[in-house]
Amino acid sequence: MMHSVESRFIAIICGAMLVFVAPLLALFLTISGERVARERLHNVELLMAASSEALGKPIWDFDQDGIGRIGRSLMGATDIRAVTIRDAAGNVLVQLPRERIDTTAGHPLQTPISYDSVNGTKTVGTLEAFVPASDIPSRFSKDEWSVLGILLVAVAIVFTAALIGNRLTVIRPLTRLTAAIAATRQLGSRHRVDWAAHDEMGTLAANFNAMQDRLEREESELKAAHARATETYNLTPAMLFSLDAEGRLTAVSDYWLRATGYGRAAVIGRHFTDFIDPHWQDAYRLRPRANATDRQTISEITLPFRKADDAFMTVLILETKAGADANSLSVMTDVTALKQAESRNHAQAITDHLTGRLNRQGFENALDEAIVSADQCGMQLACIFIDLDRFKWINDNFGHAAGDAVLCHTVERIGSALGHEDVMARLGGDEFAILVRAPDVLELASEVGERICAALREPIPVAGNELSVSASIGIAVYPNHAAGASDLLLKADMAMYARKRDGKNGLRIFDTGMLDAARERHEIEQCIEAGLKEDWFEAWLQPIVNLGDGQIVGFEALMRLNHPERGLLAPGKIINIAEETGTIGRIGERVLERAIGHLATISRLDGTQDTYLAINFSPLQFELTLPHKLAALLLKHHIAPQRIVIEITEAVLMLDNPEVHAVLKQLNEFGCRIALDDFGTGYSSLSYLNRFPVDIVKVDQSFTRSLSSSAADVRRKSRMLIKGIRTISHQMGCTVVAEGIESKEQWQLLRKLGVDYGQGYLFSRPLPIGGMLTMLENESEAKASASN
Repeated sequence: MMHSVESRFIAIICGAMLVFVAPLLALFLTISGERVARERLHNVELLMAASSEALGKPIWDFDQDGIGRIGRSLMGATDIRAVTIRDAAGNVLVQLPRERIDTTAGHPLQTPISYDSVNGTKTVGTLEAFVPASDIPSRFSKDEWSVLGILLVAVAIVFTAALIGNRLTVIRPLTRLTAAIAATRQLGSRHRVDWAAHDEMGTLAANFNAMQDRLEREESELKAAHARATETYNLTPAMLFSLDAEGRLTAVSDYWLRATGYGRAAVIGRHFTDFIDPHWQDAYRLRPRANATDRQTISEITLPFRKADDAFMTVLILETKAGADANSLSVMTDVTALKQAESRNHAQAITDHLTGRLNRQGFENALDEAIVSADQCGMQLACIFIDLDRFKWINDNFGHAAGDAVLCHTVERIGSALGHEDVMARLGGDEFAILVRAPDVLELASEVGERICAALREPIPVAGNELSVSASIGIAVYPNHAAGASDLLLKADMAMYARKRDGKNGLRIFDTGMLDAARERHEIEQCIEAGLKEDWFEAWLQPIVNLGDGQIVGFEALMRLNHPERGLLAPGKIINIAEETGTIGRIGERVLERAIGHLATISRLDGTQDTYLAINFSPLQFELTLPHKLAALLLKHHIAPQRIVIEITEAVLMLDNPEVHAVLKQLNEFGCRIALDDFGTGYSSLSYLNRFPVDIVKVDQSFTRSLSSSAADVRRKSRMLIKGIRTISHQMGCTVVAEGIESKEQWQLLRKLGVDYGQGYLFSRPLPIGGMLTMLENESEAKASASN
């Protein structure tokens, strides 16, 4: 650097001299040379003028020697190289030198020679002289050369002074600055410049020294910070490591080494992928990155990591990287226990804790995977949906422990009917699902369903009791019946419900007609919700008459849903769906309130103050609050409790629920009467007359219709059954009511058999309150018939 700066300085000085000093010297030499040449030429001209005056007389006198002498004296002059003297006629009198010279490079001068004679001035000849052109050195005198030498010496002195000054004021401090920088770079310590001056170089040296001091302080602080960071890096209880742009380890924490078992020298410089399971290396290279800031990216991945003892641990790696070529900082966490816990939790989440089989979530996952596999292999799948019959009755009567035991025995029996590849799950409660795979799966699924039904025929011994269950089974096939897992499960469920509605204990294969039933069910559910919201539910009344005299003794309240567009909807479907969806309680409250209000309205007519109101109750309505609600309504409408008949079915009594017993007892104590509807059609109806406070027994309408059967044997058996029911009921203190009377013949037969009351289309169809009031005011058909 020093030589470069000095050579550039010399080049600048030389350039300045060439640009400025040399042209000035050349101009000086040119001007001085021209001045000297003019002075010499002027001197020659003066000498020739003097010589021409001296030559006048010798030429006039033809003095050849004198002419020669003057010519030779002219040749003795410094600047004259040739002399020629001619007479007036042009004849050469004297020519010096005698040989001819080159007169092209010089100045020829000519002067006329005159003579003052008596007759006046006469031109007697001409004097010619040749002055050669002089070169620049010859033009100057010694004095002029001395001045030029002094000038050059002065320029040399100035150049030398500038060079020395540059060395002293610039090169020396720069050399010391360069030495300080080189020493700082080579030795690593901060060196300062030993230079003090009150000029720019002194300021530069002072600033450099101040910068070195500041850098030394910052370097000390940086080293201290690095030491603290390194200490923090190593003391942090986390597996920290850093990677370069090529994915090689550049640093690892002490905790990382302790957790992995490696030594620092054995891992620094190695690619991180060397410690990853080979199957996961591509996943690590393609690890997803999420933008954390505009300059940093964060990646997260969980993978197996090989420790020094070749054992693998599952680690979660969070990596932060700033820029594409920058080092990354990562934290590695051992999540082996967490992953194992997640696996256990996942297994628990998809497993039914009671049976050890898959639960609904696990079955749906298995179904999704099976559908993907079936699409690839071209196989078919069948979903078998199972719902146990009468399981709720077992649970309610024998307790949940017995119910759980029944479920476990049922799972064992169903499992014995399955193949090794069949997948079974408990969806919840007493619902099960089975996944079957085969090229022609429908035949195999039907066979499995039949085996399941057969396996459940034998009673199950539980706590000293033999309990019987059966199964309603629905089967749906993928892809014939459904396009996805949830759809396949739904279609199998629909097939199972269709089997349940058809009598339970069997299997049913899905068909498209079930979709119409499901659509109709959905429409009815919507109508129920809309009816509750818009108050479309009504209580219609059907009269109950005394079969002896035809007088109306009471009314049965029947639920009707009067849709504003579709009209009256079938009550049977509405009741079944409402019981399944749980809306039957809200419907019952509406109908109960309307019916009691109608009874209060009818009671204003003459002769109707003692009539009673029979109200049907679903098993789901028997809540502990029912007596209080009923009492409040009766008090509101001023109706005596003795005028209310609570109609219950065998399903209510079969529950054998303590809460139902308590509600029936409260209603009976309150004064309401209890009617057993559809008597004679259940499993053990006679026992209910002894176990429950029944006041009225209603003969099912199927017996009434059989009285008019064309088969004599059927008519005889029906009469015997009705007579038996009447006898037993009367002996138990119960009133007998026959349902479904449609002809006078049936009326007469029932009256002869001793049946007390009856109802049916013969007397009146169910009517809204307006129609019933009209009929009562204008005399009903039953009254007219009785009067006859």
